[in-house]
Amino acid sequence: MLPASRHGEILRLVRSSGVVSVEALAENLGVSRSTIRRDLQSLDADGALRRVRGGAGCVLAADDPVPFAQVATVAAGDKEAVARVAAELVGDGEVVLLDIGTTTARLARALRGRRITVITSSLAVVDELRSDPVVELLVLGGILRRNYHSLVGLLTEQALREVRAHRLFLGTSGIARDGEVRDSTLVEVPVKRAMIEAAEQTVVVADRGKFPGTGLLTVCGPEEVDVIVTNEGADAGTLAACAAAGTEIRLVPR
Repeated sequence: MLPASRHGEILRLVRSSGVVSVEALAENLGVSRSTIRRDLQSLDADGALRRVRGGAGCVLAADDPVPFAQVATVAAGDKEAVARVAAELVGDGEVVLLDIGTTTARLARALRGRRITVITSSLAVVDELRSDPVVELLVLGGILRRNYHSLVGLLTEQALREVRAHRLFLGTSGIARDGEVRDSTLVEVPVKRAMIEAAEQTVVVADRGKFPGTGLLTVCGPEEVDVIVTNEGADAGTLAACAAAGTEIRLVPR
């Protein structure tokens, strides 16, 4: 891969995940860490991104969090297709947990008019369902993350301990090559883990660009995921690792 193409891919991963480790970038792009460090120095000098240091070692981050509306435009067709297939898993009368994310917001739209109960910490999901007279909507409390239209914190986690759902639809920054579900936002990870504990079944909804994907923090291992819904063209090795752990893979045709 030429340096210019590699730089473009690095920027795409940063915009998608917010924070990405040198190790994850090297693995994802199939190059050495020293090559990635040189790329980051070049992009930093150009002002395309900002390098920071954290507990995970050298990482890079976008200067500003990527707005929800901007994230929603990335792989929009793939996300829409995943949402439509995921909606088919929901039966009438079910209690469904919807995680934050642009794909789960599209899923909420696909669930309009269904006689179900939806529990969520996503204000984007609330926006999709607030006017629906059929869906019963339960909104979890918490601290508002304005940039990503979500509620987080102790109140959110406590509320999740009081509910039970038939099915959770979980978003992710990316699925690692070993099948781990990752995320890059520290405050969202405890909420995601609490959602997994509150649901009988966990369904990960992710477009094919997130296989393999990046993320500094592990949400759960593949053995905790019952179903993955993604598009044809997702990395076969990553899907195989998930399947080996017992995860059902549902591929959406192109």
